[in-house]
Amino acid sequence: MLEILLIASILLVFYAYIGYGIFLYLLLKIRGNYKQIEAPQEYCPAISLIVPCFNEDGYILEKVVNSKALDYPADKLQLIFISDGSSDKTAEMLSRQTGILHLHEDKRSGKAAAMNRAMKYAAGEIVVFCDANTDLNPEALALLSKHYADPEVGGVTGEKRIQAKAESGASEAGEGLYWKYESFLKKADSRLYTVVGAAGELMSYRKSLYEALEPDTLLDDFMQSMRIVLKGYRIVYEPGAMATETASANVKEELKRKIRICAGGWQSMLRLGPAFNPFRNLTVAFAFISHRVLRWSIAAFALPLIFILNALLLGDSLWNALFLAQLLFYAAALLGWYYENKGIRWKALYVPYYFFIMNLAVFLGLKRFIKGEQSALWERAKRA
Repeated sequence: MLEILLIASILLVFYAYIGYGIFLYLLLKIRGNYKQIEAPQEYCPAISLIVPCFNEDGYILEKVVNSKALDYPADKLQLIFISDGSSDKTAEMLSRQTGILHLHEDKRSGKAAAMNRAMKYAAGEIVVFCDANTDLNPEALALLSKHYADPEVGGVTGEKRIQAKAESGASEAGEGLYWKYESFLKKADSRLYTVVGAAGELMSYRKSLYEALEPDTLLDDFMQSMRIVLKGYRIVYEPGAMATETASANVKEELKRKIRICAGGWQSMLRLGPAFNPFRNLTVAFAFISHRVLRWSIAAFALPLIFILNALLLGDSLWNALFLAQLLFYAAALLGWYYENKGIRWKALYVPYYFFIMNLAVFLGLKRFIKGEQSALWERAKRA
């Protein structure tokens, strides 16, 4: 019985992190892409680009320049910057800019509340949200907008890219590798039917489908996009629309960010009950559970279970070898933590260290969520 439980736990973890990607790859090879509609050449919907920002005076002017340089007809593009609650010079700097609509209140209510407020001023048929610390490529909006020629499409998300230095640390290397794999999965989900959760760095929706978020929402991008999916629309992934940002300054900052995401994951799972229902939409339920739920919950709990069960089964050569492999993996993660704190770069340790941090965040995020300690207010992670 213990052996069966151990094997099942191993297979579950493998599926959550690797197997789902392999399954999607093979399935799409056999079945092909979900149907796509080409946009007419003259298709150019009006867009409102909304940039929520909090204490971003270090690079907010660069974001304004980047937004104005986007290759989209000026008469079809509205730029909105909302700096609610910022206590640095962000609001002052934005107030001096021309060609943008600047919204500011001294009250700090969180990102979801700021997004809801900005929507009241959005004039475009399509609303695009992006982070203040990201650079968009010039053609990003044109590439996002073309998908809305398909009436089944309710939202389009772009690709997040991590700009890493040649001599990157564990946070930069781990986050960069994670997002490369995550981008592959999002692309595959989109080809299968729909992305299950857009990336907040660059996401867009039909304005008519936007649903005001609860002020305490932790994962605004995920909740908004999933609610649109549950209305019967698709979220499409557009890899050519890129949002580039630097990685977290260090693993401590990345852990802080991951804990917030995981706390938001627990919140989202409780609020998105219909997404679990296979009778409502089997493909959505399958992708939601495989891509999100397993990683945000069950897989992380399976890891210590694997270790304990393996220890109880010691004696057989196979289980002895597996236990030794686990000890070496966690020792590598611990060594990675030690070297990172010492400023020593050893790339072989980045993957086990980052993987451990990702799963540790699940437990810490659950603790914060249960105790109500995770605030919905902006808590910007320091960037490299």
